[in-house]
Amino acid sequence: MELMGDSLTSEYSMIEGPYLRDILDQPNALTDTLARLEDGKELRSIASRLQLGKFQAIVLTGMGGSFHALYPLNLELIHHGFRAWMVETSELIHYQGHLLNRNVLIIAVSQSGRSAEIVRLLRANRKNATVIAVTNTPDSPLAQGASVSLMTQAGREFSVSCKTYVTALMALRWLGDILTRNDLSRSRRDLNKASPLASAYLRNWKSHVGELVAGLQGVRSMFLVGRGSSLAAVETGALVIKESDHFHAEGMSSAAFRHGPLEMLSDEVFVAVFAGAQRTCKLNAALCQDIRARQGKTELLDEDSEFAPFRIPHAPESIRPILEILPVQMVTLALAALSGREAGRFTHASKVTTTE
Repeated sequence: MELMGDSLTSEYSMIEGPYLRDILDQPNALTDTLARLEDGKELRSIASRLQLGKFQAIVLTGMGGSFHALYPLNLELIHHGFRAWMVETSELIHYQGHLLNRNVLIIAVSQSGRSAEIVRLLRANRKNATVIAVTNTPDSPLAQGASVSLMTQAGREFSVSCKTYVTALMALRWLGDILTRNDLSRSRRDLNKASPLASAYLRNWKSHVGELVAGLQGVRSMFLVGRGSSLAAVETGALVIKESDHFHAEGMSSAAFRHGPLEMLSDEVFVAVFAGAQRTCKLNAALCQDIRARQGKTELLDEDSEFAPFRIPHAPESIRPILEILPVQMVTLALAALSGREAGRFTHASKVTTTE
């Protein structure tokens, strides 16, 4: 199969399936989710208690992409002076159960709302800690057992999280603005830009995949690196590549990549560097330059990237995490085309993890 240049010279049968349809439906899911987001009485009450110091800490929890989606909110809460930290749900229930008390606010994310760890968390909590849920399933144990729920409107999803991930990011941004008393009218204006910007990028999906196929020829391993809120897409992206393509990918901070993994550079390794927020974008760009100086394969993911598949639309910083995952989704399609396998179809895993 010859797959080179700006267009694929063979049919798209291995990637034009339900996973691709979910990817292309993300703008609709974002629009539907924003239309349903509200600042109801229960959320306002919790926000007031938080501002009055009624909670000693905020614990953000989830598994997989749901966990990684919490990075931007965690940074926002810390920036506003709150004691917040991220704990995987499995670690929370088995090793940090003392946090399940009335002085802690828990923000739990799960697209299904019924994964094994989430169900165990609800049982262990016994309604001690206040729980805010972000989920895509209104009749799930999480939605029913939480103190208050924010519902995403991603609809059904074939396999790998894409619609549920970006809509969770949107809901979490909205939640963060409520908890930190940010201007919700401005928040809604910014979030309203996510759908058209995502649509503009995805409109060129075929050319993106074609260029990535050419750029990933001979690659056997991939690193995704970034800092700050970009760690959401970095960590989720590596997980999605493994799920979608059975291809080795690792996500980490740009700083951590210099502490060892830099030694792995070769013509079989590709490093996707996320430029990210202004405060560290120069450091990330410098890493990209250093990789190239060592003859490594790398591209910078940024609004002004020279590599079209990694050029995301200019957008408010609040919605950049939503857009940063889109090029990674194009990578998964390109890798599927290169291997001749269906993108996004599970062999061993399932959509909902019901066993710890």
